[in-house]
Amino acid sequence: MTPFAKIHKAAEKRLGKEGLAAQLPKVKSPTALKRVGNDRYFSLISLRIFRAGLRHDMVDAKWPAFEIAFRGFDPRKVRAMSDESVENMLSDRRLIRHLGKLKAVHANAAAICDLVAEHGDLGAYLADWPGERVVELWEDMARRFQQMGGNSSAYFLRMAGKDTFILTDAVMLALSHWGAFKGEPKGKKARAQVQEVFNAWVEETGFPLAHLSMIAATSLD
Repeated sequence: MTPFAKIHKAAEKRLGKEGLAAQLPKVKSPTALKRVGNDRYFSLISLRIFRAGLRHDMVDAKWPAFEIAFRGFDPRKVRAMSDESVENMLSDRRLIRHLGKLKAVHANAAAICDLVAEHGDLGAYLADWPGERVVELWEDMARRFQQMGGNSSAYFLRMAGKDTFILTDAVMLALSHWGAFKGEPKGKKARAQVQEVFNAWVEETGFPLAHLSMIAATSLD
């Protein structure tokens, strides 16, 4: 496998040191992750669900209305909402009227309440999960929450500041180009193999997973 220093050099050559540094995602410490309230994480999970397949700026512009409609994303209050009240949101022009996504938010409120009962709160759940097994966190979130499969869990973690790589097209192309992993990592076994690649890069460089991911993604034209 190509030493990561060569990949890093290729990215810096393309973007320049300052340009590359500006692209690197912000990663929060475990302490900072634990300080965020469950309602804010619930809002971010829901925002990721609605962003999927839609223009992010359009979704973001409507998000204040979602905050009101879903009662500030207090998990207990949203869980207490009736199915009928969620279905009635289809007549609210302030919102994105997608019944499947609206129902997913409602269902995920109960899942968050269950997770909080198990782990204390969402921040602790995220902060305590080891980075060297982050693909298992993706899988656990996909199992717990509706519409959080594929790359959605990884994108949510990036939005929340939890250290993770993301298997974007650019990252997968870089993995193949630099001889780290060939093909598309489908299934648990393949994702675990990619995790091993990133773990090796962490050991080599000391960089966060999120920075390694972005550097790899920007290393090719």
